[in-house]
Amino acid sequence: MPPPSALLGKKTALVTGSTSGIGLGIATALAAAGHDLVLNGFGEAEEIELLRLELEKLHGVRVRYNHADLSDPVATHAMMEQALSEFGAIDILVNNAGIQYVAPVDEFPIEKWNAIIAINLSAAFHTTRMALPGMKAKGWGRVLNVASAHALVASPFKSAYVAAKHGIAGFTKTVALEVATRGITANSLCPGYVWTPLVEKQIPDTAKARGLTEQQVIDDVLLHAQPTKQFVAIEQVAAYAAFLCSDAGASITGSVMPIDGGWTAQ
Repeated sequence: MPPPSALLGKKTALVTGSTSGIGLGIATALAAAGHDLVLNGFGEAEEIELLRLELEKLHGVRVRYNHADLSDPVATHAMMEQALSEFGAIDILVNNAGIQYVAPVDEFPIEKWNAIIAINLSAAFHTTRMALPGMKAKGWGRVLNVASAHALVASPFKSAYVAAKHGIAGFTKTVALEVATRGITANSLCPGYVWTPLVEKQIPDTAKARGLTEQQVIDDVLLHAQPTKQFVAIEQVAAYAAFLCSDAGASITGSVMPIDGGWTAQ
């Protein structure tokens, strides 16, 4: 197979939630393929600027950063407008930003439910709605929604997250059908447990909710779900994403694809 740089002509990619974890991995893979890049996410300003400069230097691409809070549709709209103004179009849109909260349904804080639905689901609608006209005009585009194995199966105490990820799967299929003849694909990538800050931060809450130690959560809850008994690597998710965003992925659309160590095969 040709290297990613041969599969992907230079384009502009916007990756939400890309200052750490899976999002940063995908953004790095797309920059390595030679694409200009818009980063988005939270973190220390100095660290993000160093990251931005490093990606530019290593890969010879333009990298911008927007700190938009994706729970706010107005801020999301402004981020998209700025990117479209500077780059003309967003050819590759990766909706990756997500948050998590773990609690029983009858104890789930309403504000946490609203925040998870806003960031994990509604933000993808707002970004996709604004990216599609430019993709249609160019006759080429890639929308990749980073869902989760929880787009396919459920787990206790994650009602908002599971609801949002199931919603992302349905949204992806709808977009794919609407633009199927326009050179645009839309897919959902569904990682199992990847060792990221999002996963690490939910371990104490899961331990409390289930009455387990944190090590028991890792061994008996997280990795118990995955027959490989290993966390999925960020680099594996990033490589899969880069392929789906390439010309070689043109016939893959409307798919909800697990990369989960066999979790959803059970």
